[in-house]
Amino acid sequence: MATGDQNDMVSRLKAAIPKGWFADVAPVRDAVLNGFAYAMSLIYGLVAFAKLQTRIKSATDGFLDLVSFDFFGTLLPRGAGEADNPFRARILFNLLREKATRNGMVKILTELTGFVPTIFEPWRPLDTGAWNVNIWGYGMAGGYGSLALPYQAFITAYRPVGFGIPNVAGYCDPEGAYSTPSQGEWANPSLIAGGVTDADIYAAIADTKMEGTIAWAQITNFPVPFNPPKLLQEDGTSEILLEDGQGYLGLG
Repeated sequence: MATGDQNDMVSRLKAAIPKGWFADVAPVRDAVLNGFAYAMSLIYGLVAFAKLQTRIKSATDGFLDLVSFDFFGTLLPRGAGEADNPFRARILFNLLREKATRNGMVKILTELTGFVPTIFEPWRPLDTGAWNVNIWGYGMAGGYGSLALPYQAFITAYRPVGFGIPNVAGYCDPEGAYSTPSQGEWANPSLIAGGVTDADIYAAIADTKMEGTIAWAQITNFPVPFNPPKLLQEDGTSEILLEDGQGYLGLG
């Protein structure tokens, strides 16, 4: 018996009846009380459900979508197949989100994609480096600055790791074949579940940047470091193995 269910309501009603009015076993009385208790339990459930929807941290289902629409209009919709908890986290993150700052840009793109973006401002010495200052290294850190590009930034955002397409195996995967549990079919990006699109990233940049500034943006896949396999020699040294299409080419 849980608080508010039909049995709980029956016991509460019985407790309110004066003792001696009915015998301990009274089927007619119990039938009448169960009828009232059924309606009361439904009302209790509706009240408890309505109470949950009054707070963002407890709202569920379509009411959470209404919360997002109430605060953000059409700017923060629920993603395809997105569950309540991840959607709620995005709503709370965006309620008092820092905007119009470089740090705010980094935060929103990191939260959206899972990767820290690269931001370069040609007017900013901390980005470009300077002569006789040890924050610059050719091909390593810094870049060519320009006073001809005021109030502009070059942003490189990285696409998040996708969730894939449900029930569809990869190309040449032995699990993927027609008429098998893991179905095989021609796919396209629109079928990816829960993915963040390039349009979402561009929209986040436009929503965060300061008015009167220009944000040049490019979106790319996150660079994966290349760790080529190595072959250990008898003398303790190793050589890197690079695939040449026919086999492996050994390089010292």
